[in-house]
Amino acid sequence: MSGYEKVVLVVRKTRLAELIERFNTHAQAKFYLTHAGLDFADYQREDDAYRRSLDAVRSAMPEDLKIQQLDRTLVPTYLFAPTDVVVALGQDGLVANAAKYVGDQPLIGVNPDPDRFDGALLPFTPARFGAAITKVLDGRAAVRHVTLAEARLSDGQRLLAFNDLFLGAASHVSARYRLDSGAGLGFESQSSSGVIVSTGAGSTGWLSSVFTMATQVTSLTGGTGGEPIRMRWEDDQLVWIVREPFVSKHSSARQAAGILTAGAVLKLESLMPSGGVVFSDGMEADSLAFNSGATVEVRPAAQRAQLVV
Repeated sequence: MSGYEKVVLVVRKTRLAELIERFNTHAQAKFYLTHAGLDFADYQREDDAYRRSLDAVRSAMPEDLKIQQLDRTLVPTYLFAPTDVVVALGQDGLVANAAKYVGDQPLIGVNPDPDRFDGALLPFTPARFGAAITKVLDGRAAVRHVTLAEARLSDGQRLLAFNDLFLGAASHVSARYRLDSGAGLGFESQSSSGVIVSTGAGSTGWLSSVFTMATQVTSLTGGTGGEPIRMRWEDDQLVWIVREPFVSKHSSARQAAGILTAGAVLKLESLMPSGGVVFSDGMEADSLAFNSGATVEVRPAAQRAQLVV
């Protein structure tokens, strides 16, 4: 065996489980959904499928390994050990958010309901999980070394992203900051809807929607838009785009998009007295404050996610 001592099984509450937690009982949750005109049976099917998958995954665990079941809300504060194997039981977002905190540990994504979830980051079904973890323990598993994005504040706080980083205002107001892309133009003051920084894994997500918007706007004036940037998950580069930059007497947009390769740094200085944030992968609750006086540097992270495939 390869020295692993424990499996950390990251789980999430289903929609039904969250409603039961909110309304205290299964019957009250059903009453709420039914009277809201929603399909309670669909909620129940999802919950049943997840429970069956959880039982199957736990049953397939090697007997000589400890199992630590961990709710996804505890992942940011959990201390993963070098002797841990990490298993995330769907959806894709669970894998993306767990990957930022597990360090160099192998991460196995399991799809609890293939009929419901596409599972781009969930290559294994519960039935195939046993073979997957055996290969990890034997050192025979295929692993993709996925590039992460890193945002580091001037006070030392750090945030990683599997798909993308957002830097801007927490609400629907203009973000104010100074940006230096490292292209020799220095800092310029900008006002925008924030800055998106995408990894290769995230290039088919939020970044692609920005390209779709740009293509449609360009077509209004008779132009043709370019093809979206596609990157491999392992590519040691990031793409950054300023959303809806506003040009005025006090703001410009000479630096509105670019590619960060290894060693390159994108710098932003906040001009927002309050409400400035940096968050990753859509998790606004797990964010860094980015207010006046704060500087953030964004680059490809040295750490890579080890995604078992």
